[in-house]
Amino acid sequence: MSQNTLDCRNLLCPMPVIRTQNALKELSEGELLEVTCTDPGTLSDIPTWCRINHHEVVSTEENNHEIVFVIKK
Repeated sequence: MSQNTLDCRNLLCPMPVIRTQNALKELSEGELLEVTCTDPGTLSDIPTWCRINHHEVVSTEENNHEIVFVIKK
């Protein structure tokens, strides 16, 4: 399984979700996307968007004001 990264630091809603959506469109089924955000709203926005669009949040990690999601398409 390949993993891709997306830097959404210093972006505010709705940009992290929009960029995540655009990045996932480029991936094949089963690929992973690592998304790094600083907007605390993404803690609810990205998992909600993933659930609606049938993607899996494999992990969520908070560290020094950064939130890192690993999403499986």
